Amino acid sequence: MRPHQWVKNAFVLAPLFFTPEAQTAGNIAATLIAALCFCAAASAVYILNDWRDRAADRLHPLKRLRPLAAGTVDERTALTAMAALGGFAIVVGALLSMRFFTFLALYLAMQVAYCFALKHVSIVDVVVLAIGFVLRVEAGAAVADIKPSVWIVICSGLLALFLAIAKRRDDLVRELDDQHRKSLSGYTRPFLDAALAMVLGALLVSYLIYTTDQQVMARLGENLYLTTPFVVGGILRYLQIALVEERSGSPTRIVLTDPFMIVCVVGWAVAFAVVIYG
Repeated sequence: MRPHQWVKNAFVLAPLFFTPEAQTAGNIAATLIAALCFCAAASAVYILNDWRDRAADRLHPLKRLRPLAAGTVDERTALTAMAALGGFAIVVGALLSMRFFTFLALYLAMQVAYCFALKHVSIVDVVVLAIGFVLRVEAGAAVADIKPSVWIVICSGLLALFLAIAKRRDDLVRELDDQHRKSLSGYTRPFLDAALAMVLGALLVSYLIYTTDQQVMARLGENLYLTTPFVVGGILRYLQIALVEERSGSPTRIVLTDPFMIVCVVGWAVAFAVVIYG
């Protein structure tokens, strides 16, 4: 189920965090339930992915320890859990909001397609992962009846794309080949390094435009640009982990365990909250 990966579903909460006027008790409760639905849906997809890739995962230095690859959990138990989690997400999501359910269904359909086919196509694999984060943002906005800023959508997508590319680079660093993941045949380290630089530049420019946009400043405050150092520091640290330390295989674990990254993420959240609510 990979509960440590549930932190990704904080993106469902982002639209409400950036929209103080929409923060009613009802919207807060609905958004938390929506995040729970995505946690269940994501876990169902993780189980499907691990079941599908159990043979290939045995060739990976770390993934071979996953329950299905290692044989510590039998397939029937895993598939039963997958069905229960997926069913919970679908039923609760439909009851919560049909607009929210539409984005949740799109997420599930795309992730299933990713597990069976799209993950094997280079470039498409990382783009699909990025779209998954954008769908989380859109779903969170839908359940709270908020129209998300185009800049939030763009920055979320670029950030997710940056992390996905760094993860593929880590696969090459570990000298994995297309026997483990077919899409790796379409990547080289120079190509991924160039892609990282391109996406990183677009992300920083987009964030700077967002924090200095006149309409955004009028709504959220004129000092949003003060959050930029935390963003720059966090991205540079992650880039250092990817290119210098070469251990960018698990973005979630890095964010949750690297002291520098924790300071940047918490500092950004606190600074943003002070600017918006202070």
